[in-house]
Amino acid sequence: MQGAVIKEQGVTFAIALVKASSVQTTSDAQTTRRAFQPYFPGIELVLASQERGTFKYSGRPDIVKFLASISPSRIPWREYSVSG
Repeated sequence: MQGAVIKEQGVTFAIALVKASSVQTTSDAQTTRRAFQPYFPGIELVLASQERGTFKYSGRPDIVKFLASISPSRIPWREYSVSG
């Protein structure tokens, strides 16, 4: 899984890159967030998806607004091992 942990303005949060279909509806996003949250215990989790070259974010509104204002190339993406 690709993801990142970021500390910005005193807030630590994680981003998990998921398929766009995983966040199409609020229910889908909630289910996906619950599935990935154990990999980032105790950290606010934002889901990121890419569609037609554009990143979309799902999560806490202030973090989503921040992420939407920066280039995805500034995010320190890394590979995480996911079992199962």
